[in-house]
Amino acid sequence: MDILFTVIGFFLMLLGIIGSFLPIIPGPVTSWFGLLFLYLTDAVPNNWTFLGITFAIAIIVFVMDYIIPAIGTKRFGGSKYGIYGTTIGLIIGLIFMGPFGIIIGPFLGALIGELAFADKDADSALKAAFGSFLGFLFSTLLKFIVAIIYLGFFMRDFWEYKSVIF
Repeated sequence: MDILFTVIGFFLMLLGIIGSFLPIIPGPVTSWFGLLFLYLTDAVPNNWTFLGITFAIAIIVFVMDYIIPAIGTKRFGGSKYGIYGTTIGLIIGLIFMGPFGIIIGPFLGALIGELAFADKDADSALKAAFGSFLGFLFSTLLKFIVAIIYLGFFMRDFWEYKSVIF
């Protein structure tokens, strides 16, 4: 059972890293479940404090992922229409353009939202769209860093207890 839990945990760690870039999968939360599966093995001693702290961090990053792009849009003069456009553009971009749509979708969504509904001129709309894009990049980088750190924790603990797991 330890081997199965370790394999599932490692799979969740990889899925968490992928989820750092895809909005459908909550990256850090998925990576945290990978840690949980490793700690559910009989080989690795439970450390509920460690799991609690890493879970709290994963939840905070998960929530911030929805807030940071909106802050970026707002900071660069965007309106609520730019924020809505960012989210809608991300979803539509992902569906119709795949991974490239994750990058261009939020930008175009914010731009269209500002131009069509907020009655902004092109310069203001471009500035707000750029803010949305920066917010998206920052939140993606934050999720990726947390997922990589969790993978590091996973590998450290796996390496320490590998002889007991196998």
